[in-house]
Amino acid sequence: MDTKSKLHVGLLFGGNSSEHDVSKRSAHNIYDAMDKDRYDVSLFLLTRDGFVLSDEASRRVFDGEDELEVAAEEQTKVDAANPLAPIWNLSQAKNIDVFFPIIHGNLGEDGTIQGLFRLLKKPFVGSGVLASAVSFDKDMTKQVLTAHGIRNTKYLVLTPENRADFDYKTVQAKLGDNVFIKPANQGSSVGIHKAGNEQEFEDGIEDAFRYDFKVLVEQTIDGPEEVEISILGNEKPLASKLGAIRVPKSDVFYDYNNKFVDASGVTFEVPVTLPENLTKEITQMGLQTYAALGLKGMARIDYLVSKDGVPYVGEVNTLPGFTNISLYPQLWQATGISYEDLIDRLISYAMNEFNYQDELAYDFIPLDDNSAASTYKPKN
Repeated sequence: MDTKSKLHVGLLFGGNSSEHDVSKRSAHNIYDAMDKDRYDVSLFLLTRDGFVLSDEASRRVFDGEDELEVAAEEQTKVDAANPLAPIWNLSQAKNIDVFFPIIHGNLGEDGTIQGLFRLLKKPFVGSGVLASAVSFDKDMTKQVLTAHGIRNTKYLVLTPENRADFDYKTVQAKLGDNVFIKPANQGSSVGIHKAGNEQEFEDGIEDAFRYDFKVLVEQTIDGPEEVEISILGNEKPLASKLGAIRVPKSDVFYDYNNKFVDASGVTFEVPVTLPENLTKEITQMGLQTYAALGLKGMARIDYLVSKDGVPYVGEVNTLPGFTNISLYPQLWQATGISYEDLIDRLISYAMNEFNYQDELAYDFIPLDDNSAASTYKPKN
């Protein structure tokens, strides 16, 4: 294939969140799955301290060199006094047709990197600034879901300012004896704790505040089953078959360790067989959630299903993992979309969304002496 006919994809990975290494694993898988006859791929590793490495340096880390050593060497090549030094290596973006971010957590899923792509005027895989930011913040997600009548668990929001108003007894009276404690803006179960007494509550709150200044305390669901669905598309998204996660009875929930460190005790049922009416309800809730949040490209939506078969939307992941055990691509494979086809579709959706948004007009009437004669002309 003629090189000029290939799309040039910028694959961004890493980040400064606790999911840095998870992102690197995802990026490896995506890179390997991309058809090199269709795509030229440039790699950009965002280090833990927020410095974007060049394609050459990123490949060195990809190939096994120590990231800290490579990053230290690369930073000497950039003028530190330049305010754009951290992202200077993205100057290569002028030749890139579309960005594929796979930065989990902070900077990647919170709308930050999406804003940068907007400034660069480049297409990118996934949701836009607002949808990413709202979906990343668990409190804001719940507010949108509640406004749209989509079932989710009861919760309280604790901040440093109101922390003194919520001791365990107060929370217990509102949400019950057992609660889950979560930083509002984190992923991969980082900083999450289950508390069933005062000491566990205090310890959990203290740890959660290490990761965010807004902490959710959620009602627990009786004997829940964890169910997942993958959504793919823009205005008319597709829903995958459902999957379920089975964690060892000794584990309280599906935590960071059994997601990424030792998954030997975890089993995935993909697809999972549930009653037809429950499958339909979860699927419909997923599509409604996707639309309510204004999501584009992709998302994985997590549910808790109670013992009596009532589903609750748990969390929304706008840049889900693509590691070997990640459910997002597994669910699509079970639905009939291969890993390679999934990557192709995501890139296509990114290009389509960019072209769609490009139809919007941003003209304005200048405020000068001739403004009265100025005519507003919508974009063709």
